[in-house]
Parts: sequence; C-alpha cells; structure tokens
Amino acid sequence: MYDSNVIRQIKDILIQRDQTIAVAESVTAGHLQVALASAENASQFFQGGITTYNLGQKSRHLNVEPIHAERCNSVSEKIAKQMGINVTSLFSSDWGIAITGYAAPVPECSIDELFAYYSICYHDLVVETKKLTAKKDDAMKVQAFYVNKILTDFHRIVKDFDQSSVSSSDRNSINSKLASAGPLSTSPSME
Repeated sequence: MYDSNVIRQIKDILIQRDQTIAVAESVTAGHLQVALASAENASQFFQGGITTYNLGQKSRHLNVEPIHAERCNSVSEKIAKQMGINVTSLFSSDWGIAITGYAAPVPECSIDELFAYYSICYHDLVVETKKLTAKKDDAMKVQAFYVNKILTDFHRIVKDFDQSSVSSSDRNSINSKLASAGPLSTSPSME
C-alpha cells in the first residue's frame, strides 16, 4: 500500500541528519502515521502525529483559525499550512507534514470532486504546499494515493534541503503569507 523504498530513504536521510518529523492528518486518517511508523527504527526520526477530523479539533490542537476553517469546511491551502507549522511545534519536530481534503464525495457540502491540500514545513517555514486531485475510487485507495504522493514529494524536498540557507527573514516573509494563502504549486492527479 505504501512505497517502502521511499519511506526507507526518508528514514535514512532524517536519521543521518539527526532530524525528526511529525504529521497532522485529516483526510488520510492516520495513514501517514502508519506509513512512517512502518520504517525500521521509526522512533529515531518519527515524533508522532495527530488526526483531526473536524474544525473543533483542528482549532484546539493545531491552532487553525476557526472562522476561515468554517467557511471552507477546514479544507484549504491556508488550513494545511497552519496545520503543518503547528504540528512541528506540537511535537517538537524539525519537519511537519499536514494534509486536509476529501477521499470521498460529500454531497451535503456539494463536494463531488476529490482533492486535498498538503503542506510540508521545516520548523516554522512553509517549504511547499500543493493541491492534489484524485479520481473517484475506494476511499482507502484515494488515501493511499495521497500518502504516497506526499512521501515522494517530501523525499524530493528533504534530500536537497539546505537548512543553513533558511534565514529568519525567509521564515517571516513566508509565514506572513499564511493570511493571504499565496499561489499553489501544480496539482498532480491520481492516475
């Protein structure tokens, strides 16, 4: 279900750099946590995670701004960024990954298309945020698609990331965009 080769490479990089990761999930319902915890010696790099399915829990545990969250059913680029930054603090980790979205249609909210926003953060710096789209399928297959895509993207980022190039002004500049939720990267689709 999960790409064990990518997970192993992430583990090796993080352990070699003495860095850790934590995750905040909604739509994937703990699948990211299971994937990372499946690595040998996971406790040496994986701090843990939290699954917050509703606005109340996202706001309480991850400091998600509730008025915006209520307007978008807690699914937006801004929400993913807030979850990602705050999970690094909550778990005292170097890296944070957050995802929120839909793995199945929600007719009562007029949600027919499946999509998710995810954010990868280094401490309080948002490194990447993307929107993923998925074809309609069994919800578990959609969740596994999201997890594998995020882990592949995280691997690409972490292997080339130079933390010494991140200044406090970079962090302040990027984080000031949280309120306005700047442009998204391209939107990969489920094949």
